[in-house]
Order: sequence, then structure tokens, then C-alpha cells
Amino acid sequence: MKESMTVVKITVLETSLKKDLADEYAVPNLEPCPVLKAGQVFYATNTCPKGMCDAAWRTINQYVFALACGVREFYGGGWMKEPGKVITCCNDGLRPVYFKLEATDDEAGPFLGRD
Repeated sequence: MKESMTVVKITVLETSLKKDLADEYAVPNLEPCPVLKAGQVFYATNTCPKGMCDAAWRTINQYVFALACGVREFYGGGWMKEPGKVITCCNDGLRPVYFKLEATDDEAGPFLGRD
């Protein structure tokens, strides 16, 4: 792993709604995630970026931190076509949000977070 952290680019790929499950279990007229929108971009290393959903951050932050520290392949490789990229989603079972995480070559300062 690297001695210094690099910035990770976080792109919101898609917000979705599992309509069949929402119809059965959720309150009426549940909508996809109200916080995040497809196309939004965030940058982070070890803290939740401003505007990111805290719940989504808690489910993706281990990948962000690993990428920031230099990890480029997960689960023994063979998962993603390109090292340094991860497709993941938040854990909202009714309205998941999908993210693309990309390692960059940009060195991070001591903290890259909400400010």
C-alpha cells in the first residue's frame, strides 16, 4: 500500500426503487433516495464528503478508504475490469443508490472531508 493517501472520486450512477418490495413493505408512494441524484460527484479519502448521505457513506467508506490507501483489487481480483474502480451500492433494500468509486492520482492532504 502507499505511504500517503490519494483522493477517491465517487460518482452516483443510479438511484432506484425496488417497487415490488416497496409496494409490499413500505409506506405508500415511497420515492427513490431523496438525498442523492444520478450524476453527482464527490471526492473523499477518509471522511464523508459534504452533501453525501451519511447512511450511504457508512456502507461505501471501507472501499473508499482502501482505494485511498492504494488498494486496487478486491476479493482476489476478477471482480472489476479495471483495477482501482469499484461499483457498489448503499444498503437501503428498498431504494438503493449505486456508486462508481475511482482511485485518482491526486494526493490528499491530511484530511479531505466536509469542509
